[in-house]
Amino acid sequence: MKDIYILGIESSCDETSISIVKNGCEEISTVTSSQIDIHKNYGGVVPEIASRHHIKNITIVLEECLDKANMSMDDITAIAVTYGPGLIGSLLIGLTAAKTLAFIHHKPLIPVHHIAGHIYANNLVKPLTFPLLCLVVSGGHTELIKMEDHYKFKKLGGTLDDAIGECYDKVARIIGLEYPGGPKLDKLSKTGQDTYHLPIPLNDDSYNFSFSGLKSAVINLVHNEEQRQNEIRKADLAYSFQKVAVGSVIKKTHHAIQKEKIKSLIVAGGVAANNYLRDEIEKLGKEENIEICFPPINYCTDNAAMIAAAGYFAYKDKRVTDLYLNVKSNDKLA
Repeated sequence: MKDIYILGIESSCDETSISIVKNGCEEISTVTSSQIDIHKNYGGVVPEIASRHHIKNITIVLEECLDKANMSMDDITAIAVTYGPGLIGSLLIGLTAAKTLAFIHHKPLIPVHHIAGHIYANNLVKPLTFPLLCLVVSGGHTELIKMEDHYKFKKLGGTLDDAIGECYDKVARIIGLEYPGGPKLDKLSKTGQDTYHLPIPLNDDSYNFSFSGLKSAVINLVHNEEQRQNEIRKADLAYSFQKVAVGSVIKKTHHAIQKEKIKSLIVAGGVAANNYLRDEIEKLGKEENIEICFPPINYCTDNAAMIAAAGYFAYKDKRVTDLYLNVKSNDKLA
């Protein structure tokens, strides 16, 4: 059987990334240009600035990726690109590049949902086994997805407001941590203790999540302590916040595992890099005697390898589109 090489393009937020993946499981080369140092000055991603830097970086990243793989576009089977969800301006740069390459080199164009990419990052670790449950935790998403087979997504539940990654960054900012705050909050919490009482969000038996109330509780707590001129014990607050936020995720995931009779759990998204979450998921896996899979840290954040991996299975499923494909700031995975 002839090998299939998918060139993936990811530009949904502030990472310009291009990757070549063989047969959906073997990364040949990946080049990613990060804008973290640029947006750090603003405390978060500025969409217009992000799209401008995608324009500057996209051709450079493409050339470096092909050179690193010692390949040309003639060796590529198809082109996979993130069409959404994400920042419209950023998505347009990646999609325009993908369309141009597909047109010039006569390659099939494969649309990939950003969350499908995060899920299939796990296939770069080991083949997905079905049925499985995927916990998606990122800056824009918190969802529980059940899969019976490749590209068969069933959303069991999701966040009703803020995503857990966004909540992490806002809480980190309110206690004075530099952007991106989530990883720094995770590190700080290791020296803290659970001394602050915070409300448990959406404490019910549904598969849905809610983090806006928890975020507001932290903001109000900090403001009240400052008005009383009390010192904020940042490490303790970071630990107390993590315990509640991750605890909520673990409880819902545990409920889904038992009710849906799951034997395999994969974790996807930027927050999958969180050490505290990983530890708690590992404990859950041992308790329920199920298989657990985390992608490596470099596959947790936005990258094109995951898009190429997902693109392979979309290509096998004949999910090829034409050049009229457009971007979507928000789109359902299913």
